[in-house]
Amino acid sequence: MYFIQPSRQISSLEQVLDTLPSLQMITIEDIHRYDPTIIAIADVHDFLQYQWALPTIVIAQENEGSELSQAWELGALAGWIWTKLPANLEDSLLKIDAQYKRNQDSRDLPSAAELQKKLLPNPIELQNYKVETLFQPSAYLSGDWYDYWKISDKEIMFYLADVSGHGVTSSLLTSWMAAFHGRSKTPRELIKKLNGMLVQENIEKHITMLAGILNLETHALKWSSAGHYPPPIIFEPNQAPRVLNTSSFPLGLTEDLEVEEFQCTLTKHARFIICSDGALEPFSGGLNEQFSQLVYHLQNQSFRAPEHVADDIAILSLRRMN
Repeated sequence: MYFIQPSRQISSLEQVLDTLPSLQMITIEDIHRYDPTIIAIADVHDFLQYQWALPTIVIAQENEGSELSQAWELGALAGWIWTKLPANLEDSLLKIDAQYKRNQDSRDLPSAAELQKKLLPNPIELQNYKVETLFQPSAYLSGDWYDYWKISDKEIMFYLADVSGHGVTSSLLTSWMAAFHGRSKTPRELIKKLNGMLVQENIEKHITMLAGILNLETHALKWSSAGHYPPPIIFEPNQAPRVLNTSSFPLGLTEDLEVEEFQCTLTKHARFIICSDGALEPFSGGLNEQFSQLVYHLQNQSFRAPEHVADDIAILSLRRMN
């Protein structure tokens, strides 16, 4: 922390400096040279006169209550009296510093959320197919993620993943996946590689995932799952929904992850849909009842995510157009 030398005479200054923990002394003239994210302690008169950008704890005389009020309105972190500093001063400074950093993190979250959304794949034009998606974090940042990319002129690879937990750590893992996936050519290979890296780095998170590859000409679809729920669903005109097989454990739990591969063919106007488990949250009842309601609304294209959700929601749909 910084201590800004006061421009007026403070009779108790030496006593206060002896009480304060080790601080870097700076002058008002040199404020612009210092880190604007580090907390400073300063006289309230100087703070009101110069209104610098440093986060500041102000100190006032006993009869300067109105000045303290003005300083708080201008964003001062705390206000003390020169002759009546907190009894446990170092502890008070640590608490103020911790709260300030938490507030700064919170202010950064909207920007971080916008950045995360920019990492999502851009819309893609495909022969015979349309990709449709839904992405709704429960807070600013999401632990759900999807991606898709062409691996040849006639094949597209895709996945939907759900990182355990919420918040910054989970969202960072989604960004990590986005940067890593391009080296894999099959769903099974992608899942095995991601699992190996999670186990190797000993990251205390697990990830459920469903990955697939679609041939745009033959309409053959191959997919593999790593403990993902809900299972993928195929909707075909005038047919009952088909709930597909999934298997294996989530990523990050065991090095010896067995990954099966499944295959089917998408018929005309079929929709292949995968969801994160947050898509079940809008519905009441047990897990089976929630899944039945989800299937009903997806089949009738009436699924609507609530404005405020308790869990992140991600949905990825591949629709055959002819």
